[in-house]
Amino acid sequence: MRTITSPSDIERLFKHGKRASHPLLVLLVSPSPEGRDPRGRVMFVAGRKMGNAVVRNRCKRVLREATRRAGGPWEGRDVALMARTGIATASPAEIDSALEPLLARLGVKV
Repeated sequence: MRTITSPSDIERLFKHGKRASHPLLVLLVSPSPEGRDPRGRVMFVAGRKMGNAVVRNRCKRVLREATRRAGGPWEGRDVALMARTGIATASPAEIDSALEPLLARLGVKV
């Protein structure tokens, strides 16, 4: 899975990306910039409000698995998934049912 690591790409995604949110997560989507991987890239964010490093890493792992189940990364798109506090205790089914409508709302999946 290709990840977004460039500070300029991260800034562009946060500045110009379309945003949709759910109590468990926030999704940001932007078209991939020219010259980047056309297969799409993803980024997983879990802020310090989530808890210590163990909890934050678990949240990112859970988001990574949900992305795989949803068919990501998505061609021609840069996507950021940001964890919210409820995701640490949510089941995989709850996370999937939160992610799918957000992807559809932002036009990533039909």
